[in-house]
Amino acid sequence: MSSIMPSPTEPTQQERFYSLIQSVIIAAVGILAIWLIGDLLMIVFAATLTAIILKGLASILRKYTRLPYWVSLTIVIIVIISAFLALMLTSGPQISEQIIKLKHAITTQVGSLRDQLHTNPLGSIIMDYLPNSVGGGGHPPSGGASLGSRIAGSMTGFITSVFGVVGTVFVIFIAGLYFAASPTLYGNGLLRLFPSRQRPQIRKLLLIGGHTLWSWTAGQSVVMLVVGSCSFIGLSIIGIPLALALGVVAGLANFIPYIGAIIGAVPAILIGLSQGRQEAILVLVLYCVIQFVEGNVISPLVQNHAVRMPPGITILSQTVFGTILGMPGLILASPLTAAILAIMDASTPKLKDEEKLPPLD
Repeated sequence: MSSIMPSPTEPTQQERFYSLIQSVIIAAVGILAIWLIGDLLMIVFAATLTAIILKGLASILRKYTRLPYWVSLTIVIIVIISAFLALMLTSGPQISEQIIKLKHAITTQVGSLRDQLHTNPLGSIIMDYLPNSVGGGGHPPSGGASLGSRIAGSMTGFITSVFGVVGTVFVIFIAGLYFAASPTLYGNGLLRLFPSRQRPQIRKLLLIGGHTLWSWTAGQSVVMLVVGSCSFIGLSIIGIPLALALGVVAGLANFIPYIGAIIGAVPAILIGLSQGRQEAILVLVLYCVIQFVEGNVISPLVQNHAVRMPPGITILSQTVFGTILGMPGLILASPLTAAILAIMDASTPKLKDEEKLPPLD
């Protein structure tokens, strides 16, 4: 009889069933929340990411200066705001002017390419399958919008109309500042939502997720700085106009791994085409070299001390979150996926050697 009785430390079949049902319900509620109020959740996540960055910088300053945490955080905020204001006063007008010129040049070049594509049969076929947003003949899918789509659209319209981009960024920064000022207050409040027996594990997972987000952001910031600087220097050597704006775009776009490299290269190639085919080819070669060095030298060195994510999962997560939440989902997909993978790795048992798939010959 004792051989068939479950061990006191092992869950019974009924407990496993209830645990499975609970996991399914939590997953369903999470998916439904992302579907209906995904934009609001992205704002909350962006504020949390901002708080983690501020807290990480303040902790580094505190480590080397022995100052109280609130003093270190105040210094970090003052330095960030001062650096931003200094950049706007010194280089802001130049960057803004170049970005405006860049937008006009890209619009002109896209129109020229569209006219050229319409002059040959293959180009006409390509234009038929391009979306309307870029001047193609694509048509939106037929069928009425579902209730969820209408609700999600209403939430998006509310956010964009009431707050706007600047207002949303301001809300994210202020909320992140409050989160960073009292991280334990909000963390403990979140822990109180869980049963007592689950709180130690949830606390552990929250700490792992926060550390992962800080490591990923720190590593990606280094990559963005290197890519943006190299793009600016290379484009200046080639003689491409608006090199500073194109370098800024390339650096910022690299916050999105893999897809961001394409987003950052397209404007530069279009500007290169306006100068001639040789310049466009040189720009393409330049960005290929930069991305090769970034992917094979810089990122491995940086991410060796930060977070490494499988490329397939990264691109798939960008596609999923970008499809559901639009541009905010695409931008925040990688850090969110990094945190989810780290939490899943810490909360699931490791595979034994005999359970692993055999390696490829």
